[in-house]
Amino acid sequence: MSQYCFDALNLIKTPVWLISPVSEHIIFANSAASALMQEKSLKEMRNGTFSASAQKVLSMYVPELSSGQDIIEVFTVWRDRCETTLSCRLSLTHVSPFGDVITFEGIPQQAASGLKASRSATYQRKKQGFYARFFLTNSAPMLLIDPSRDGQIVDANLAALHFYGYSHDDMCSKHTWEINTLGRDVLPIMTEIAALPGGHKPLNFVHRLADGTTRHVQTYAGPIEIYGDKLMLCIIHDITEQKRLELELEHAALRDSMTGLLNRRQFYTITEQTNPTHLPAQQQFSLLLVDTDHFKNINDVFGHMKGDEVLISLSRTLEACSRQDDFVFRWGGEEFVILLPRTPIDAAMQIAETIRAAVARITIPGLPRFTVSIGVARHNPGESIDELFKRVDDALYRAKNDGRNKVLAA
Repeated sequence: MSQYCFDALNLIKTPVWLISPVSEHIIFANSAASALMQEKSLKEMRNGTFSASAQKVLSMYVPELSSGQDIIEVFTVWRDRCETTLSCRLSLTHVSPFGDVITFEGIPQQAASGLKASRSATYQRKKQGFYARFFLTNSAPMLLIDPSRDGQIVDANLAALHFYGYSHDDMCSKHTWEINTLGRDVLPIMTEIAALPGGHKPLNFVHRLADGTTRHVQTYAGPIEIYGDKLMLCIIHDITEQKRLELELEHAALRDSMTGLLNRRQFYTITEQTNPTHLPAQQQFSLLLVDTDHFKNINDVFGHMKGDEVLISLSRTLEACSRQDDFVFRWGGEEFVILLPRTPIDAAMQIAETIRAAVARITIPGLPRFTVSIGVARHNPGESIDELFKRVDDALYRAKNDGRNKVLAA
């Protein structure tokens, strides 16, 4: 597909989004998709009231889509002046010059065939037959749910009772929205899933156990007919530990390991001007480049462990002097960058001077006082990040040559 084919997608009624799995910005949305988005961003659609997905980060889908897995996401969209659900089927395509692109194609809404005519109020578990053996002995937690009765749980296997901590009678007195932290907002998602043919990658939710604790779960739910009752079979997989590891890896990818500040990679991600989802790309901002004066002497005379203490103490001071919406990065070595959204040069200079004075007051046992030099620059419209950084670096260089412990603007 080339970008010249995009306009042809406006001729179809199915909503279609083309999204970069790397930057997670929308490359193209056809007319039908734009009408459903209104003013929503991709992040808001994927994380809205009625949203459900199998992966938080889109790039994680690329290997799965490449291997042919059927993946569904449920978006929160705007239809008839209210929020509602939209199931999207994902596919991977190559679009020049963007490379691999994930296509989100809306699935037309259909009635959940047969699910309205359930006799689950008289459902009786049988102990013989293939289904009984499959359901009762399976080590994965399983629930049988009736969507037509407000998500009533009509049966649960032994693994589910152990997982949730309920007796069979207590479990079957509950509805799905009572164990899902989304509450009743999960019902539109359940109705959406009930209309799908099944076979797609499971979706992620957070479920509440009998003792009040919560667990991250991956659930596969699909329509099933048992003994004449048309229900939904929900298979639950506990992914709490997996989620914990993912958060740790995500933190490690975004943060400097010693100071805990955002790293240089995140600086370029946040300031990437081709990505419209990031605030600094939309509004003018100022930049501070902070360098620790005579840091090499500290390392040489007092040792690298004391040098690390200086960098950590300096990091906490930079955070304390920054505002809620500011971004503080460790650039490398003894250099730090502070990005100040919606900040004119005069205000940036005042913040820089506050930082300079605060650093000069830092006391660390066994070390002399130390100072910083700071370069300041305001981003100009149309200016690249590299051009801006050269200006702020030049300002820092002049501050160093002017005797250090100074704040100078580009």
